[in-house]
Amino acid sequence: MIRNLVRAGALGAATVLLFGSAAHAADIASLPHDLSPWGMFKNADIVVKVVMAGLALASLATWTVWLSKTVELRRETARARDGLAKLETDTTLAELGRSSEGAHDAVSQLIQTAAREGSLSGWTFDADFKERVALRLERVEAAMARKIAGGTGILATIGAVAPFVGLFGTVWGIMNAFIGISEAHTTNLAVVAPGIAEALLATALGLVAAVPAVVIYNYLVRAIAAYRALLGDASAQVLLLVSRDRGRSARQMRAG
Repeated sequence: MIRNLVRAGALGAATVLLFGSAAHAADIASLPHDLSPWGMFKNADIVVKVVMAGLALASLATWTVWLSKTVELRRETARARDGLAKLETDTTLAELGRSSEGAHDAVSQLIQTAAREGSLSGWTFDADFKERVALRLERVEAAMARKIAGGTGILATIGAVAPFVGLFGTVWGIMNAFIGISEAHTTNLAVVAPGIAEALLATALGLVAAVPAVVIYNYLVRAIAAYRALLGDASAQVLLLVSRDRGRSARQMRAG
């Protein structure tokens, strides 16, 4: 009888192991085996997919802004330096105003607004003429600075928000992974790992979007500051030109 009980127990244990192994094999077979970034994206929850797609678009926007603003800054900086060279020549404000008509670069705009004030004043260099020109130059400088800085604000937003968006995707993905654990009634690493890997991918994408955005934003801020310094130099040169014209006018009046 004891032998029969032993045989029955062994048979039961073997049956349990057999069915347990089969169930475990079935669980393993049903798990996603493609843990590449694209495979994890395809197998992720819809919310995590939306987060990942949004971060990918944010990264694309970052590099687009970098390319467009870098090209624009280099072009406008070269034009500003050319304009500064023109202001260094021995000429008058009226002549520079006529030669810069139709140009749209920043230094030409500074020259044109000063020449416009001279035209409105009848080229009479009274005591307040220089002050009026300075006010016009400040307005043009501010407008050109706003124009050249357009589009950089999105970089600051991406750099500040992207890590938290990625963290939200990670929290959501890990929450779904724990729900899957409770439904599967197992803590096997093969069951847990794919969901956690998909969740952590969202954090990685958040950093991939945020870090370049912060670096590029700081680079553009420095480049824009250098460009604004060139405009400040151009405004100072225009005011010097106004002072020279006023001196010429005073000498001509004394000679006459």
